[in-house]
Amino acid sequence: MYLDHPKISATNSNTEPDRIERLNRVYGYAVGQADITGDGAFLGKLSQLHDHKGNLIVVWFEEPTAEQKDYWLRAWRSKIGDESTQVEHRVEAQGG
Repeated sequence: MYLDHPKISATNSNTEPDRIERLNRVYGYAVGQADITGDGAFLGKLSQLHDHKGNLIVVWFEEPTAEQKDYWLRAWRSKIGDESTQVEHRVEAQGG
């Protein structure tokens, strides 16, 4: 069992708790895609997920591959996500 999941947050989550629920669904969707493709490095690279007014921000510990970025695009674009392509990727070293 993997225990070091990324931090999940959202702007206005106190007044709009459905934003966190949506991020949890999107996270599951992306992790499922990584699992199907055999991408064992995916989970270890993730640091944070944040929904900022409908923009998904994915923060990584190390540079993701194009395929890993695409997992998030597909998830966010889906019916369980925001149905948009507003996905931003940032790399921030551990402890930084």
